[in-house]
Amino acid sequence: MNAIYIMWLRQLKRYFRSRARIIGSIGQPLLFLLALGFGFGPIYAKAGDGNYIQFIAPGIISMGILFTSIFAGIEVIWDRQFGFLKETLVAPVSRFEIMLGRTLGGATIAVFQGIIIFAITLLVGFRPELSSIPLALIFALLISIFFTALGTAIASLLDDMQGFQIIMNFLVMPIFFLSGALFPLEGLPREIAIITQIDPLSYGVDGLRGTLTGLTHFGLAMDLGVLVILTGITLVIGSYLFSKIEA
Repeated sequence: MNAIYIMWLRQLKRYFRSRARIIGSIGQPLLFLLALGFGFGPIYAKAGDGNYIQFIAPGIISMGILFTSIFAGIEVIWDRQFGFLKETLVAPVSRFEIMLGRTLGGATIAVFQGIIIFAITLLVGFRPELSSIPLALIFALLISIFFTALGTAIASLLDDMQGFQIIMNFLVMPIFFLSGALFPLEGLPREIAIITQIDPLSYGVDGLRGTLTGLTHFGLAMDLGVLVILTGITLVIGSYLFSKIEA
């Protein structure tokens, strides 16, 4: 447990010492929130679906968590290139503890980013159900752990930062745009509907939206169950791949 705590604390210290990282990581979600929220708001209202900010805010919160968590995997490659990973791996602790500590650290940072974006959405008019915020935090934590573990698993197979960034961009954008973060999942073409059901972020977005606004497509029980199962599977796969890494 001490090794897990140390790796978790290291991730947090690195994050809070970089103001540029904190500010930069909320730039894109903020742009989407303002540009799309107010740009498509009148169209969404005319379609009879109400306040678009109310609909899009949980999706933008998920976006911030997704980007922060999945790109946490690049630190594995960074530590490998600068020799820190080698020193960590030869320590008398299991690699699972090291991976778990890194994952929990990245997930904590991602949740913190989500909280910052949540605060911003309140300033632009989002009105959530405050009594459901604790459950929303559980969904945020599951999203962050899943995608941090996924990023770590992929980074364990690579030793090139540029290659990691290209692969992540190739994965992240479809995952986000097809998750229902920006548009309702009802009435989609059959092919797109199937893809959204495969997309793991769909259940995270739907869970956050369901807890914060009461609107849900799959149902909160389904969202929670799918995320718990996928997170467990990804942690196992990520731990295995990290255990095979050669520094």
